[in-house]
Amino acid sequence: MIEIKELHKSYKMGANSLHVLKGLNFSIKEGELVAIMGSSGSGKSTLLNILGMLDEADTGDYTLDGVPIKNLNETKAAKYRNKFLGFIFQSFNLINYKSAMENVALPLYYQKVPRKQREEKALKYLTQVGLKEWAEHLPNELSGGQKQRVAIARAMAAEPKVLLADEPTGALDSKTSYEVMDLIQNINDQGNTILVVTHEEDIAQMCKRIVHLKDGVIVEDKKVEQVRAAQYVQ
Repeated sequence: MIEIKELHKSYKMGANSLHVLKGLNFSIKEGELVAIMGSSGSGKSTLLNILGMLDEADTGDYTLDGVPIKNLNETKAAKYRNKFLGFIFQSFNLINYKSAMENVALPLYYQKVPRKQREEKALKYLTQVGLKEWAEHLPNELSGGQKQRVAIARAMAAEPKVLLADEPTGALDSKTSYEVMDLIQNINDQGNTILVVTHEEDIAQMCKRIVHLKDGVIVEDKKVEQVRAAQYVQ
């Protein structure tokens, strides 16, 4: 599903250059649930931006579902993002003046899906994340955990090939974090491919594989015995 080969990325810092990713190689199969771990400055955010087509590597290859991701103009990148990827952010990134249902339907609007179908699909995914009754509520009427559920429903709405979750529990308390991870695990159980960027060990253990980044290189890549979040959710 995702294939990365010899990925390098540097940033110009005045007269100097900062080498952030130093020849990364890894692949993710369809249906995997993978945690990317690393401290600040490890390169995990840069990697996520490249995977999300928000930035491009200097050298190396990135293939997504058999499609080489290279030299994309913004229009093509946006089209591919919409087709292949769903994003879940730490800060939810919901539109405050739109209801939960309108937020979830937004990716479908960009795909020019007719309004009735958009609303049906949005309601389907809000129901899946347990928020059917909250469909007409605005984000400021929702708790942090509910907002993240809306964001997950929005990421799922366009039925992407891969879900990219950037610190999805970073703004939540531990109980709510486990509820969100329970939901992410359930989505993965249905065969969806998910990548979770986190610096929290307990969250990483709820994935099936952990890739450790340090100073722009992969220092460890291991399969783990998945901890099910449901046991912590009452």
